[in-house]
Formats: sequence, C-alpha cells, structure tokens
Amino acid sequence: MGKVEEFEELRPLLFSIAYRILGSVGEAEDAVQETWLRYDASRTRPVSAKAFLSATVTRIAIDVLRSARVRREQYVGPWLPEPLLDDPYQDPARAAELADSVSMAALLLLERLSPLERSVFVLREVFAFGFDEIAAAVGRSEAACRQLLVRARRHMHEGRPRFEADRQDRQELAKRFFEALTQGDVDGLQNLLSADVQLIGDGGGKAPQLARAVAGAENVARLLAAVYPLMARIDITFEAHEVNGQPGALFRDRDGKILHILALDTLDGQIQTIRAVINPDKLSHLGPVADAWAVDQEVKQTRRTQ
Repeated sequence: MGKVEEFEELRPLLFSIAYRILGSVGEAEDAVQETWLRYDASRTRPVSAKAFLSATVTRIAIDVLRSARVRREQYVGPWLPEPLLDDPYQDPARAAELADSVSMAALLLLERLSPLERSVFVLREVFAFGFDEIAAAVGRSEAACRQLLVRARRHMHEGRPRFEADRQDRQELAKRFFEALTQGDVDGLQNLLSADVQLIGDGGGKAPQLARAVAGAENVARLLAAVYPLMARIDITFEAHEVNGQPGALFRDRDGKILHILALDTLDGQIQTIRAVINPDKLSHLGPVADAWAVDQEVKQTRRTQ
C-alpha cells in the first residue's frame, strides 16, 4: 500500500481524533491536512502508519488548541462546538464511547481540561490507544500520561452528561418537540421540557443571538412558540438530523441556505438542553449559509404586521 492509500484509509480516524481535541470541524480538517503534508515529506516509512499519523495529528491539534484557547476566552457570548452531522470514523467495538464523546455536552466538558489532559483522555478513553502510543503522541512519559488521565477522568466524571439510552426514544421525543415547535404549541413544548431546561445560543457576535441562556420550561417554551411560527411564515424550513450524535435539526431559509442548527440533549423522556449554533463561521462547512440578520429583520416585520 502506498503512502496516499495508507493515509486515506486512516483519514476518518485522524479527523475524529482532531475534532474531539479541537471541537472545530475546520480546524480538525486543517490538522489532518497538515498531518498529510508532514507524512508526505517524511523520507522514512514508519513501522506503524497508524501510530505515526495519530501522534502527528494529536501534536498538531494540541498546538492549535493552545492558540484557540485565547480566541475562545474573547468569544462573544456562549461558545459551542462546530456541529458535526456525521462522524466519519466507525468502530463497532467502541460505538458507545465514540457516540458519547462527540456530543456537544461532552465536548463542552472537554473544554475544562488542559490541552494535554484532553488529548490523553481522547486517545485513551475514546480510541483505546496504549499508554506507549499516547506517550509518544503527547511527548510525555507513560507515568505522566497516566496521571494526566486520572485528572482528566476526575473532571469528566464530575459532570459527565447522561443521555436517553434508547435511540428510538430520542428520535420520537425529538419528533414531538419539532411538531410542537412548528405549531407554536406552548403547552405541548412545556410538557416535553425538563423543569430546568436551558436554551443556549451561539452567534459569536456574527448573528442575532440570545443575550444569555434562557432557563426553565415555561420561559423556553414561550420563547420558542413565539418565534418559530413566525419563521415558518417566511418560509423557514427544517430537516431532522442527528447533530453530534444527538437529535437535532438543520433550519434553512427559503433559498435552502443554512440558517442555524438545533441540538437536543434528552433524558428520562424530557429535553434537558437545547443548543442553537447560529454563528455563520461554524455552519459554512455544511453548505451555503443564510443571512441571519436579514431573516431576523423579516421575522420582526412579520410580527409587527400580524
């Protein structure tokens, strides 16, 4: 097998590692591309292409994450990961770990870790790499990596997200939610939301967004029921789609451009958290992006004339 074929076979794994470390599709794709450039420029063939490439993409992702931390501290409003519709890497033996680790809730928890802790946790807990491989990837001893993992596990377990276990139950709950949303059914929405539900929006200062998270079933239900029927009147449509392994939907304007995505965390038959990504920079990898400011003005005009 040639270098190109070797790399392409491992590309899904490399992207999945980088995305979990970075929480950004664009940055993960760039890290994978830089990994290829370094592999292609190498004059020697490693004993294990998987070990070499995984270590390389991890080191690149760590460097990117360190610089990204500064930008995220200056971010306007709540920061959410870039939505991922489909994880390219599949491993039946690690299906549960892969699914849990890519959720927005898990990625936000990973943000609490240092870059090294995050990388060690991802490589060990998600992808089951050996400590010798992890040590080579992060440039630390095996003993140090074990300590990093202990600290990372402690942070992650303190806030580990819990989700509806049955996929069909999640999908049915999401279906009922979106039906009530399009109908502007306050009571119907409220019955599907947990008492302490939160609605969080990420516009990054580049799209209309909530000033702060909205909390409580009644508050969230009333806000959603007031806005979405108006959006439907100006031909905003949505399509149900898993977002980061959880139920969600893509919303589009009348020209089919992506306006925003919603991702739902569900547990015990109720919706616990609703996350909306509206920042156009975080949606561009999904296709052409709508002008959210123009849509917002049209919604306001529709409200005034109804």
